[in-house]
Formats: sequence, C-alpha cells, structure tokens
Amino acid sequence: MTGITAAGLTGASAHRKRPAELNVLLGLIAIIAVFELLGWLLVGQSFLLNKQRLMIIILQVSIVGIISVGVTQVIITGGIDLSSGSVVGATAMIAMSFAQASTGPAPVYAGLTDLPVLVPVAVGLGMGALAGVVNGSLIAYTKIPPFIATLGMMVAARGISKWYTNGKPVSFPTDSYAMIGKGIMPVVIFALIALLFHLALKYTLYGKHTYAIGSNTEAARISGIKVERHIVLVYAIAGLLAGLAAIVVSSKNLTAQAGMGMMYELDAIAMAVIGGVSLSGGRGSIIGTVLGALIFGVIISGFTFLRIDAYYQEMIKGVIIVVAVVADVARQRKRSRS
Repeated sequence: MTGITAAGLTGASAHRKRPAELNVLLGLIAIIAVFELLGWLLVGQSFLLNKQRLMIIILQVSIVGIISVGVTQVIITGGIDLSSGSVVGATAMIAMSFAQASTGPAPVYAGLTDLPVLVPVAVGLGMGALAGVVNGSLIAYTKIPPFIATLGMMVAARGISKWYTNGKPVSFPTDSYAMIGKGIMPVVIFALIALLFHLALKYTLYGKHTYAIGSNTEAARISGIKVERHIVLVYAIAGLLAGLAAIVVSSKNLTAQAGMGMMYELDAIAMAVIGGVSLSGGRGSIIGTVLGALIFGVIISGFTFLRIDAYYQEMIKGVIIVVAVVADVARQRKRSRS
C-alpha cells in the first residue's frame, strides 16, 4: 500500500520542477496584473488597490468554493459530481422551511417556527449528505458511471426543490439562521472548510486512500483499501458540503428558491480544474482549488470592472472551462510520454 500511496501523493510533483500550486499562484498574479493594466488604460482606475472589490471577489467565490472543496475530492478519486448545484437548491428549500420565524407569513409546516438554529442546520447537512450517499452508492455498488449517476441526481434534486413548495420561495428566517451568512461569515466558513480538508487529504489515511483510488483503483483494492466504502464516503462529504453551501447561501439571501444553485456544479468543477486537479484522478490539492476559485472570481469581477456585458461574460466563462480541461488533457499526455 505504501507504493500506491506514494504514487497518489507525489505523482503530480514527480513530473514538475516546481509545485503545481505555484504555477496556479503565478497564473493568479498574472491575471490580476493584466486587469490592473487594463483598468488604468480603459477605465482609469486601479483594479487591485480597491479593497472593497477584493472583498467582493472573495465573498462571491466563497459559497461555490465550499462546494469545490467536496468536488475536488470526488475528482481526485476519478469521479465527477454534476448534482451539487441542484442539491444546493433542494437543500436550501428544505433547510429554510425549518428556519422560518413566527413573524413571517404562514410557514411551510404549521407550528415549526422559531426552532433552534441547529435544527435547520442539521436538516440541511443531513439532506446534502444523503444525496451524496445515494450518488456514491450508485457509483460504487452498481458501477453506474459517475456522470450518469450524478446527472440523475441533478435532475431529481431540481425536481424536489420545485415540488417541495410548489415552486414558491421560502423566506423570513430566524435571526440566528440569518447570522450564518452575514458579513464575512461565508468567507470564514470557506477558509475553515478548505483548511480542514487540506489537512485531511495531506496528513490522514482518508487522504492517502482518496489519492490511491484515483491513481489506480484496482491496485488500491488489492492493497486492502475498501474502495466502494471509501467512494461512498467521498461523495457523502461532497453532498454534505453542498448542503452547507445551501445553508450559507439561503442565510445570506434570507430566502430559498427552486432555482438556487443553478450552474454551481460547473463553476465548482472549473475552480478545481483551473487549480490543477486532474480529471483523470489521483492528482490535485485543496490549495490549488482555492487558488483556482480566486482566479475564477478575479476573472468574473475583472470583466464586470471592464464593463463587459453579462452575456459575453458567460461565453468567456465557457471558454475558460474548456481551456482548463484542454490544459489538463495536455498535462496527462505529457506525463504519459515521459
């Protein structure tokens, strides 16, 4: 198992003279420098020296960043999760229904108002984890491809979010629930989650098994790793983090709607891939994903700063995702030749 673990943990660095995260950091610095230059040339303002803009960037990526931490671990095992955005929508609706204040309109469930904040938080995390367990079980035990299993969950969860309240938004949470997403709390939560799973992947048996499965599933199984059980665990964690993101975003917006979380899954995957996580599995890190999230946020904020129309931004975002995937494929071909 030692050989497999070493391959999983050091495979990415074996083909590079410098850490992959350093390359991502240099890319982030270069992108900021480009927007700074364009800011002075086209807008007559500084992009980098605006503290309010920088805080907005971090706030914008923090919620999807929470999801990207879970998605990163799924991709490292060689899987994919297309359901996280829809899980956010469904979980936000359900959690918010247990967080309603008695001062608002008629609640979703009569008599369930002014509950302790731990109740909606537990419900939200539990629903997210349950979705992840279903995904992981389908993938691990029925051998359904991750793309198909999570695509099915994506459609089902979106349907649940619309069915739960007949498409009506759920609003008027208690003050204690609203505090979860207030101010810089989303950033703090994102930072803590990123730190926790960085340490877990780098220093624990959980992390070693995650990389080993992504590097060579059959070798990991032969070495004694309970592959199926670990895959379920990884997807459960991804679902739980999607549930956490749902709690944060619904608390921040003071409402939950059926369309909440739309396209979050693609943004989270893009953040991970931009951060150097390999779609073929076995390589990547949480630090890289965090840097990828910042790159993603800087680019989107930079487009707004330069007054580029929203529909162009969506087009360019799609190009960024494709370029990131092409770059990952090129890296894999280079490694296979060396």
